[in-house]
Amino acid sequence: MREPSLNFLKTLVNTPSPVGHETRGQRVWLDYAKQFADETFSDAYGNCVAVLNKGGSPRLMLAGHADEIAMAVNYIDDNGFIYVRKMGGVDAAITKAQRVVIHTRSGAVKGVVGNVAPHLTSKDDKEPKPPKIHNLFIDIGVSKRADAEKVVRIGDPITLVDEFDILRGDLAVARAFDNRIGTFAVAEALRLLKESKVKLHAEVCAVSNVQEEVGLLGARQIAYSLKPDVALVVDVTHATDYPTVSKAQHGDVKIGKGPAITHGGCNHPDVVVRMESVAKAKKISLQHEAMSATSGTDTDVIFWTRGGIASALISLPNRYMHSPVEVVSLKDLEQIPQLLAAFALSLKKGEQFKVKI
Repeated sequence: MREPSLNFLKTLVNTPSPVGHETRGQRVWLDYAKQFADETFSDAYGNCVAVLNKGGSPRLMLAGHADEIAMAVNYIDDNGFIYVRKMGGVDAAITKAQRVVIHTRSGAVKGVVGNVAPHLTSKDDKEPKPPKIHNLFIDIGVSKRADAEKVVRIGDPITLVDEFDILRGDLAVARAFDNRIGTFAVAEALRLLKESKVKLHAEVCAVSNVQEEVGLLGARQIAYSLKPDVALVVDVTHATDYPTVSKAQHGDVKIGKGPAITHGGCNHPDVVVRMESVAKAKKISLQHEAMSATSGTDTDVIFWTRGGIASALISLPNRYMHSPVEVVSLKDLEQIPQLLAAFALSLKKGEQFKVKI
């Protein structure tokens, strides 16, 4: 991966972007994407857009979500310990004994999620039950509620401190690849298109949208206002190439074998066929996933907006999703912007995707 792109990815992943509080991460994204755009803008809730070839046709939306799962301060007890509410799919069991940052209006406050030593647990409890989110408590080093309330307040978002690192070779580890890799990919696609010598007919809107983890909310807003003719969504998917995961139940998706494309439901068949054709021409290996009722991504709400937007989902295989040790392949990731850019360049002037009846 080129050094400026890798540095952008690191900064993007390491910048806390808790759901509903994405502003800091969005600033990082806009600062990078604006180099390759004709214009950039944001809306009322912080969805950010970078536009290339404004006025072209069709209008193509490339979308990834900026937010990460997080917690929020919910209650402070008399001894200054902080209890939390989850924002998105936080796993309470793996959150115990972690270092955290509470993001306050006055700056960052460090804390640790308390964990009772095994010596102090009941010997009668042979198989302790996994904790619920309301069982977690955070220690910020104070001894009473009044002292805690001087530095934090109810509603302040909380993230883990784990940051980007190289695990080995092209495998990287971080807490928030879901879904900073999506916003990275759409910005990089814009860069590739800006640098391309091939004539671009489409207007391309790279989008970094908010609040996916709590209901696909930002995508609903920005898809409605942008009115794209076609949309490609980038997110992570579950790699199933590690112990205890059932391939019969969850499919066969491996890290290092390329991005995955999803079939069925919200994925428009003609857009999927075009993606496969473009990937073949670019010598990009695709993995394949089937879906039932929903994809669990922003594609689910974009495709039915305004009577129907032809959409498709491209996913990066990700081990240990919704944990502080998500693992992805940078080689897989690099191929996604190439695929997005090639799809954009394949679009003919005014082209529309409609199921043939």
